[in-house]
Amino acid sequence: MAAAAAAESAAEIVREIAAVGAADLAAAAEPLRADCLRLARKVSLLSHLVAEVAEAGAREGDEGAAAEAASWLGELVRALQAARRFVELGRAPARSSGASDQDAICNNVDVQFKFVTWQLQTVLGSLPQSCFQISDEVQEEIDLVRSQLRREIEKKGDIDVNIFSKIHDILALHVSTVEAQCVQSHDQPGTPQMENLCNGHLELQNIIILVSEISGVPKSDAERLTSQLIEGLENMRVTDSKKPVNVSQSSDETKGSAETQKKSDTVAIPEDFRCPISLELMRDPVIVSTGQTYERAFIQRWIDCGNRTCPKTQQKLQNLTLTPNYVLRSLILHWCEEKGIEPPTRSKNDGSYLEVGGERVAIETLVRNLSSSSLDERKSAAAEIRSLAKKSTDNRILLAGSGAIPALVKLLSSKDLKTQEHAVTSLLNLSIYDQNKELIVVAGAIVPIIQVLRKGGMEARENAAAAIFSLSLIDDNKITIGSTPGAIEALVELLQSGSPRGRKDAATALFNLCIYQANKVRAVRAGILAPLIQMLQDSSRNGAIDEALTILSVLVSHHECKTAIAKAHAIPFLIDLLRSSQARNKENAAAILLALCKKDAENLACIGRLGAQIPLTELSKTGTDRAKRKATSLLDHLSKLQVL
Repeated sequence: MAAAAAAESAAEIVREIAAVGAADLAAAAEPLRADCLRLARKVSLLSHLVAEVAEAGAREGDEGAAAEAASWLGELVRALQAARRFVELGRAPARSSGASDQDAICNNVDVQFKFVTWQLQTVLGSLPQSCFQISDEVQEEIDLVRSQLRREIEKKGDIDVNIFSKIHDILALHVSTVEAQCVQSHDQPGTPQMENLCNGHLELQNIIILVSEISGVPKSDAERLTSQLIEGLENMRVTDSKKPVNVSQSSDETKGSAETQKKSDTVAIPEDFRCPISLELMRDPVIVSTGQTYERAFIQRWIDCGNRTCPKTQQKLQNLTLTPNYVLRSLILHWCEEKGIEPPTRSKNDGSYLEVGGERVAIETLVRNLSSSSLDERKSAAAEIRSLAKKSTDNRILLAGSGAIPALVKLLSSKDLKTQEHAVTSLLNLSIYDQNKELIVVAGAIVPIIQVLRKGGMEARENAAAAIFSLSLIDDNKITIGSTPGAIEALVELLQSGSPRGRKDAATALFNLCIYQANKVRAVRAGILAPLIQMLQDSSRNGAIDEALTILSVLVSHHECKTAIAKAHAIPFLIDLLRSSQARNKENAAAILLALCKKDAENLACIGRLGAQIPLTELSKTGTDRAKRKATSLLDHLSKLQVL
């Protein structure tokens, strides 16, 4: 898997950098030597992080989490590669130079060191917690490294890190394009166009070259990209400085382009009207799943080259749907009219208005049929909406905008089980679009969804549990759902007696709800421990043990739940898992046992009586890094207890 390979690569780079010492940098001049040593020390603190990431991986069976994990790991590897290149500068023999040359070298080192620390700090800040089970100890190390890197950036001063962000985005697009063999033609270095553009921008040009070098971009490619980067960075400043700008036209825009060019030369384009990738006036703005807007051609090229993150925010794209931003396009057209600029036109082949308009009419008809007096029409409309909501973000937005959500909520109370199933599944599919989550809750869907969870057909119950999980991804909804009478009890019931898929959906929903502290107690009082203990013994169902351990690891952090887990006789089963389970399960079992035994001599004595020392000793030698730490800590507690 790509994620596994990236994690292994990250671990290898961390080990390589961590091994660098003062003797390796003896030939380096200051401040390069000091910068390299400080960077190596900070990177060495990430060894536990890359170990946990490599061993844990993304959530099993979750393709979205796997894609997000792989994307983040790719960014981490790129940041570590840049750090390694910087350290290699310190290991290379120093060249003799004059005083003025030495000053220039020091300035260059400062630029590259600041970029490397900024890039590393940024990627650590975007760690997707939902994809990896990062231990508290490692999270503390990450926070420490991030704070140290921030101080390094502040200490260097001068350079605006927003410049780094713009350069990084464009270089990332370029590298991805090259890797996917999607290279487009560029002006060659040395052309009059580039020379004119770079004249008077030598400092900015130098920063771009230095950042490109430390990012591993070949010099020839960096020089070709320099004109694009400088133009983009200068355009970025236009809104504040009100400088004249040049509105570039895409290759398929021919009619009126010269006239548009002349009229726009003296007009400052509002920043919101520019594509974040091209920095050009948008002619066909589209929205991606993160809510950012881009020019269709540029974001489509980004996606076609295999990227699955938002270029501006670096968040994972939940889907690859491009939703036309009609409001922004209307504002751009109005602005062009006011300024006397011919509006940028889209390709004649673009039929999005016609397609969306046609879909809107069909969708509005379906929504009306949800309230039909005919049961068959209501059922048929709900089934069609279920299918449409599954297909695209465009459909989810149009359906919600056409009033489908309140009508579907009413159908949750239908006495016809199939209609009920279609309605709850439609709401599940609509909730994939984050803005719809709030609309579904505001429409009063929680209580009827719980009723379906309790009394609906099995497939409807499964999808109701999945809907609760989806809605609970919003933190406020965790509180709302958890405090709704019968919600957690219904999930526990499905966890105990549902179908295999139903039990999995219930486990996922309960885990997410129990992140909120008050819901942990509610779950224990609702009887969650009985099915969890049963799952610990269920080796026949793939993933049952892992699901149970994951939920227990969340519950055990609450004192009342910790006491209840011990009283439910979970300790013997956890010790059995230390002897015979998979590496990941051994690690989680050891972590739960350690939490149960902290400041609890009775539980500690119990694991001693049950013979935990032997499997713990074995785990402390052969387990994952996290498992070794947990096992060693437990053995230390046991030895202290024996001394007493």
